[in-house]
Amino acid sequence: MGKNSVNIKKGDTVKVIAGKDKGAEGKVIQVLREEQRVIVEGVNRIKRHTKVVNQGGRAGTTGGIITAEAPIHISNVMLVDGDGVTRIGFRRDEVTKRRPDGSTYQAERSVRISRKTGKEI
Repeated sequence: MGKNSVNIKKGDTVKVIAGKDKGAEGKVIQVLREEQRVIVEGVNRIKRHTKVVNQGGRAGTTGGIITAEAPIHISNVMLVDGDGVTRIGFRRDEVTKRRPDGSTYQAERSVRISRKTGKEI
């Protein structure tokens, strides 16, 4: 595993295991690999006060309080698998791939597996 490798992907359902939103579950909206953070739906919500900006003709922003999700560190979330949470492992599977000309060949594909059940995620 490299420095920037993250085994949680966009679209995964995760559970927050630490912090003020502990116990909350949500879908991953975005993964920020460089910062080792994820943005989870409905978790770590912040209120941002915005000013009315009338610059640039029609493209002005309306003022008010905007509620948005802030990134949360990847170590504070865990992947939901079935009714509980699990760690993530990897397994190389032999697969038969097909070339554009129709011929086939054997290759390996990396799949994420649940460390708890051993099943593919």
